Amino acid sequence: MNRGLVIALAASVLLLAACEKKPPVELPDQLLLIPTTFQAVPGWSEDNLSEVVPALTRSCARLLSQPDTRAVGPGGGGLAGTVADWRPACAAVGALPAGDDAAARAALETWFAPFKATNNGRENGLFTGYYEAELRGALAPDETYRAPIYAKPASLISARLSTFRADLSGQIFGRVEGDNLVPYFTRDEIDDGAIGAQNLELLWADDPVDVFFLHVQGSGQVTLPDGTVRRVGFAASNGHEFYPIGRALLDEGKVSRENASMQAMRSWLRAHPQEGDEIMRRNARYIFFRWIDGDGPIGSQGVALTPGRSLAVDPAFMSLGVPVFLDTTWPGSSRPLRRLMIAQDTGSAIKGPLRGDFFWGAGEEALAEAGRMKQKGIVYILLPKPVAERRKITS
Repeated sequence: MNRGLVIALAASVLLLAACEKKPPVELPDQLLLIPTTFQAVPGWSEDNLSEVVPALTRSCARLLSQPDTRAVGPGGGGLAGTVADWRPACAAVGALPAGDDAAARAALETWFAPFKATNNGRENGLFTGYYEAELRGALAPDETYRAPIYAKPASLISARLSTFRADLSGQIFGRVEGDNLVPYFTRDEIDDGAIGAQNLELLWADDPVDVFFLHVQGSGQVTLPDGTVRRVGFAASNGHEFYPIGRALLDEGKVSRENASMQAMRSWLRAHPQEGDEIMRRNARYIFFRWIDGDGPIGSQGVALTPGRSLAVDPAFMSLGVPVFLDTTWPGSSRPLRRLMIAQDTGSAIKGPLRGDFFWGAGEEALAEAGRMKQKGIVYILLPKPVAERRKITS
């Protein structure tokens, strides 16, 4: 064969191979912050900023109870600095008069600087909603109140893997069986009585479906037979992976996608108790509770949450206590929902730098909003000026 022809054919093959589309490389999640101005944040000037001051004041009190050198959030202080960086801004917020939007706006603009949050340059995040469950219960079981709500078992132990090996991360939960550490009991095993002999019942509820949703939400208000209302909050989980039964109800045609709400799912489970029990048992994750006295519910930062102003985030990327401005839409609509919130909670399903769970409060209206919320949006983070200046110098 002609040598020139061979070379030409080989070059063509190489050219075609080079032109083939390669699958995009999936980059690991990474929070990247872009400096911006308050004037460039959509809706900043319209928000009633005095409404967020109580939530920020609670978070500041929690932060300032720690040593000045303590890093705020992940990254060894790289994201939100140290407690010392927060003291001037928190002092200014703590001195604000109640209900004064103009004063709140002036203080925030004086002591903080805004950054647009991205995930490797991608700016769209996902925002869902959660609420504080409401249920009816009693301190002793009877024919009406038969669904137990358990306290944390003494047999449930946890361990951070990094304490055993520096190259390991995460936390495991289990129990001791003989000489071995084994996974803790699943929901199925607990419902079948695996821990029933330990006298762990805080109270009994009248509806197992309500108890299941209490587990999903992590906190709730319980109305006792005499009308007294008491609050329970998250104490521990059994460490098993969360199974989203809502997706199963949709995929299996139990609930139509046109009617996909928490209320619809709750109604279906109640109307089909045997089949509903089987579906709920698929979620091996089980939550144990404790009594909460005073304001609540209590978020992962250890402060009482504020309806409409508290946000659950992924603590691997976001610092608890940091103000976060959301540019998203109201549940199930395209109507803008733009407001300043405070990162005060976490959740097992809240993973990634641009993932948030909007706390709506308690009651049926909160349930309705939370159940419909699955909105895209953009995140802006407010950092104290000293931290912001260092980030701008090093970026």
